[in-house]
Amino acid sequence: MRPGRPKCPRRIETEPAVSYFKPRGVPLTELEVIVLSLEELEAVRLSDLVGIGQEDAALRMGVSRRALWEDLQSARRKIVDALVNGKAIEIKGGNYAVEGLRSYACRDCHAEWEVPFGGDAPSQCPLCGSTDLHESSGSPVHEHGPGCHDRCCRKRGRSTQ
Repeated sequence: MRPGRPKCPRRIETEPAVSYFKPRGVPLTELEVIVLSLEELEAVRLSDLVGIGQEDAALRMGVSRRALWEDLQSARRKIVDALVNGKAIEIKGGNYAVEGLRSYACRDCHAEWEVPFGGDAPSQCPLCGSTDLHESSGSPVHEHGPGCHDRCCRKRGRSTQ
């Protein structure tokens, strides 16, 4: 039997500040833990919290509507199981890339601005037109997953390390 096709890395906008949720008053050692991947959390966040349609959410995550729907259904099933049956939820892992903004600064006029990651680096300062620019923050985090083979990173200008 042939293994299934590897999942394409999903784009997420941010990693959560909290990685565990558990029922109050029960030690974590006594609870069954359900693992919710970051791409499952992002699918729920975009669809249920932000309230955008599945087609737009899929575009933002860089996947097909079907892939988004599968992540969304899996996430909802896990969350409901944890709430109904008193289980803990651990948010970790997955096959994703954090898509954020890159900050640039002009060495001449000291202007600073941000551009979406994955786009072209600016060639000149939008304020003074200088070409003496530098990136003023690091690149977003990327977790290599199955099927990445560093191609997705090189294609988007990411570090492959």
